[in-house]
Amino acid sequence: MDIDPTQPWGLAIDYAGRATLTESGHTIHVNVSDTSLSSVIGPDSISGTYSAVNVTAQFTETGDGGAVLRGTGRITIMPVGTDPVVPDPTAVQRAVAEALTDFATNAAAYVALCARWQPDDGAEDGDGTTPDPGTAPDPDTEADPETAVDTAAETGTGTPTEAEADAGTSTSTSTSTSTDGDPTMV
Repeated sequence: MDIDPTQPWGLAIDYAGRATLTESGHTIHVNVSDTSLSSVIGPDSISGTYSAVNVTAQFTETGDGGAVLRGTGRITIMPVGTDPVVPDPTAVQRAVAEALTDFATNAAAYVALCARWQPDDGAEDGDGTTPDPGTAPDPDTEADPETAVDTAAETGTGTPTEAEADAGTSTSTSTSTSTDGDPTMV
């Protein structure tokens, strides 16, 4: 990114601290903002110092099927002493560099994720993707005997399952009906 030496932040920003860069056919959105909650730029009433300034950059690419990959970068400039933050012309350049690095990291993670899944083979299960047969199942997600007990209790069968018999528990259902509001009849 080329820095414009005539601009305090290295590029022309609007009144709200926003700018849009277009380089090499790509669009990067930049935002320069202070971290205060006030609309008045001034020192904090408690600490007596000015707020830090964040410079953020976001880079996006849209692909087939509506896929969007993003990269974001943020640089925080802290005030020195009790003085307000002084514009740093290299801050936007550094935020853009971080956004591009983040984008490359996200793109690599997306490629790795896609490599783990095979396309739909037309099977009737309808889930669209199947895990790579080379990966082993996660032992934390395998069936647990306690799950079988919970399932039998939810279905209300009243007959113990094999897992319940092993655990020494059984489930039963009972139904009580009351025709009037008298608590002794319940």
